[in-house]
Amino acid sequence: MSGSGDDIQPVSCTIKPPVYLHIGDTKADAARSGVCVVDVTLPFGKPVNIEEITFKNYYTAYVTVRLLRKSLGPEANAKWCTALRDLPLMDNPHTEGGSQDYCSIHRTQMQVEADHVSSVRLILRQPSSAWLTFGLEHIQIFPHTEPDPEKEVSDWLSDLTLVDQHPDLEGLPDPQTVSSSIQQMWALTEVMQTNQTTASIGRFDVDGCYDINLLSLT
Repeated sequence: MSGSGDDIQPVSCTIKPPVYLHIGDTKADAARSGVCVVDVTLPFGKPVNIEEITFKNYYTAYVTVRLLRKSLGPEANAKWCTALRDLPLMDNPHTEGGSQDYCSIHRTQMQVEADHVSSVRLILRQPSSAWLTFGLEHIQIFPHTEPDPEKEVSDWLSDLTLVDQHPDLEGLPDPQTVSSSIQQMWALTEVMQTNQTTASIGRFDVDGCYDINLLSLT
């Protein structure tokens, strides 16, 4: 998977230490559940429209993305919603494939609009007992930006000018040769029109006389 564009900077955020869930009442008999939670807090009072989340995997088999989004109503309540559930990061939880790949989650992959987000919760799962630990590294969140219409028009005009300056003439005859041939054809047409006779030819006239065999009597 690819990361975001180089011209867009990631959002400043706080990544809290991972919390591993255990099964059992006390730490002595607690067993690893294979579930880990990582909370990412975005700048306070500045909700973000998320374009992409990037990270490096470390033996995590599946990731679920939950977003804390603020509504735009008068109450402006914040609610958690699941944007993506159990995205596979490894080919097989018991093998090395994909265990340390760089990954990205784009907003188009999410089931909800990733807008007005104040916090991101990543729920990691590793059902295999082959790995002692798992998690995500180098987590970054990139903001969504609307394209600039003026820049798009400028780029389009630049492309149009470039095409006009460098037309693709591959496979076409030489323009000068075509122009010369058209001029020769025009000159030949003028000569033929000048020499064309205007004398009328009679239907039965042969050398100024009439052939008796061509006349029919009624």
